[in-house]
Amino acid sequence: MDEGKGDDVVAGMTIAEFEAVEATGLNGPLLALWWAGRGDWMRAHEVAQEIETADGAWVHAYLHRVEGDPFNAAYWYRRAGRPVAKGGLREEWASIVEDLLGRERAPG
Repeated sequence: MDEGKGDDVVAGMTIAEFEAVEATGLNGPLLALWWAGRGDWMRAHEVAQEIETADGAWVHAYLHRVEGDPFNAAYWYRRAGRPVAKGGLREEWASIVEDLLGRERAPG
């Protein structure tokens, strides 16, 4: 999938709009989070496994928290360069989505 296409889809998007949008055009960490937001852990994890960036590792860590595997999650948080999350899963999901969407909105 064209990396730029996903950027166009989410540019200026709010978290509520992200929750309502179709997956078409999403890619990378946001696509994994989109699937996670719909309760499809397996598809979210399949996407996350293919992302070799710090953001991908962050999403991967979150997914292993959802799975209930804190040791694997801790490994992925280290790979992402982030502290292990301690709050609720929904709050972490929203925080990651908002962070990634915020970067998409920032002027290039």
